[in-house]
Amino acid sequence: MDHISSVFSFLDAGVSPWHAAAESVRRLEEAGFLRLEESAPWALAPGGSYYVTRNGSAVLAFRLPVQPIRGWRLALSHSDAPTWRVKNTCVEQAGYTKLETEGYGGMLMGTWLDRPLTLAGRVVVRTAEGLASRLVYLDRDLLTIPSVAIHFDRGVNDGRKWDPQVDLQPLYGEAGCPTLLELIAQEAGVAPADILTWDLCLAVRQKATRIGPDGAFFMSPRIDDLECAATTLLGFLESEPQPAVAGVWGMLDNEEVGSSSRQGAEGTFLSDTLHRILHCLGQGAQDAWQIAANSLILSADNGHAIHPNHPEKSDPQNAPRMNGGVVIKVNASQKYTTDAVSAALFEQICREAQIPVQRFANRADMPGGSTLGNLQGHSVSSPMLDIGLAQLAMHSAVETAGTKDIAHMTAAVRAFYQRPFTCCGDGLYSL
Repeated sequence: MDHISSVFSFLDAGVSPWHAAAESVRRLEEAGFLRLEESAPWALAPGGSYYVTRNGSAVLAFRLPVQPIRGWRLALSHSDAPTWRVKNTCVEQAGYTKLETEGYGGMLMGTWLDRPLTLAGRVVVRTAEGLASRLVYLDRDLLTIPSVAIHFDRGVNDGRKWDPQVDLQPLYGEAGCPTLLELIAQEAGVAPADILTWDLCLAVRQKATRIGPDGAFFMSPRIDDLECAATTLLGFLESEPQPAVAGVWGMLDNEEVGSSSRQGAEGTFLSDTLHRILHCLGQGAQDAWQIAANSLILSADNGHAIHPNHPEKSDPQNAPRMNGGVVIKVNASQKYTTDAVSAALFEQICREAQIPVQRFANRADMPGGSTLGNLQGHSVSSPMLDIGLAQLAMHSAVETAGTKDIAHMTAAVRAFYQRPFTCCGDGLYSL
């Protein structure tokens, strides 16, 4: 499978954070990685390849060198995207049955109207042994969020403030139709009474597709951030291991709502895993501190491309375009972790590999968002920078990005994992 098809397949499969994690696990196991459980003892072998999950929605994978570890190379992304989480099922109103949902993350609300939707996520079911989590995806055009006709809302085109409790609730069926729990139970292979609870979200039905006369762009739900998750995973799996460096790939959860969960960047998933690896290999605290200083972390999350209709929204000197290469993101307030040293190191790696690099910075009069990097830095104090790919319509139900950038990011991450460098002192590197 070529890189574009591989990324499209990942985007299509990742209909929820739990499905994105499951697709990552499938690819890791296909590449020979062995599963570890946080609740069980670990026995790690030098040269081995392993992965571990947390909450079913965050994944960390690592390849160990044969020699003692002297540095980490980490690429981190996130599995979640703005959507609507289900609160209540089968609420009857005005002769219809609808669902009640609550917004997850900051989204362009109007883009969810009048399109086929469905449900994806996980359910917790009762089994003979106790409890089990099962993935569910109702692979059919099941729901819609209908607009109010212009005849009832004459001022809608003059600007609309959406009330999510009223305007953004999805239509499910007629009153008295088969219940959602019946459909979910059938998908999960259990009786409705055995479903105890769920984590379910709305999923857009559109598949990833190329657009433009030469297919230069593509559209898909969840480009932010599954494009980075897929391309960093490709680069990780394609890279050649270094003798004394452990390559780590991670996809964390809950970035869109602040990362403050046990499976998010403000949790301890990454730091717990790194410490546990060193403990299993017999490397102590002194090693851990030295390794952290001799490491580099990529926080990979997409950035804003200059808009064809609104170029004035971008900083005139730091406005990346789609298909222009990997974006290095900088911010004076440290919402991004990039500094001069980490940027120079990564740019040198890309320059050697002939991979184009762009810069993104917000206009000085327009505050931007943040991502997982500066939050992960609270618990893992290695040098870090924020990168991504340029895209349009971020946080829309369907977004747009550049097809050529898939190859750019994959190649950059592959070079990052396999290019040797050593920290010889604070801000001093040999390459």
